[in-house]
Amino acid sequence: MAHYRRAVGTAVALNTGIFIVEGAAGYQANSLALVMDSFHNLSDELALVCLYLAFIWSGGPSRTLLRSANIFNSVGLIVVSALLLWQAFERFLHPVPVQGLVPIVVGLAAAVANFAVARLLLKPSENNAAFRLACIHNLGDVWVSLAPVGAGLLLVLTGYAFVDPLVAGAIALWIIVTTAREVLESHDELIWPAKIVCDHADSDGANVRTS
Repeated sequence: MAHYRRAVGTAVALNTGIFIVEGAAGYQANSLALVMDSFHNLSDELALVCLYLAFIWSGGPSRTLLRSANIFNSVGLIVVSALLLWQAFERFLHPVPVQGLVPIVVGLAAAVANFAVARLLLKPSENNAAFRLACIHNLGDVWVSLAPVGAGLLLVLTGYAFVDPLVAGAIALWIIVTTAREVLESHDELIWPAKIVCDHADSDGANVRTS
């Protein structure tokens, strides 16, 4: 996997920009939908960092780092989503003014960036379950990032502030269901990385396999 180092590093940098911009914009605009998507991307960011470190570590992939990446990208994501789902419920009962144009612009930018991250992870995902999960999540993030866009459009057209937390809650539910399903389907590979088979090139170009 050493030959994918640059692609994964670029994905980490790009994903960092996504969650920082979405988080800051969502906070300034009072858009819980953007904040929800930002936390989603933060979870992906922590997983990507662990994966990147795992495959540049001397001696080959660190199984501890792989396990940490899997947990960040699955269990941790479910917990964060559940907390934000509760916040969306509270905001739905007590709406606050939201700047509708901000989630439209930022959401579109985030969707494009998430697609770029998924493309960067496509080749590494062919030989590794952890990268495959990250790639699948970022492809899903393309559509999830469009949800704040829809919320912003409805808000601009109707003026109803409760639309934003409603969409945020829908994003949280989608994340919880899809992530839980992925964990159940890939339990052995994701929770016990000792069972993962990783093909990567060492500094001499030779293939190394761990199991």
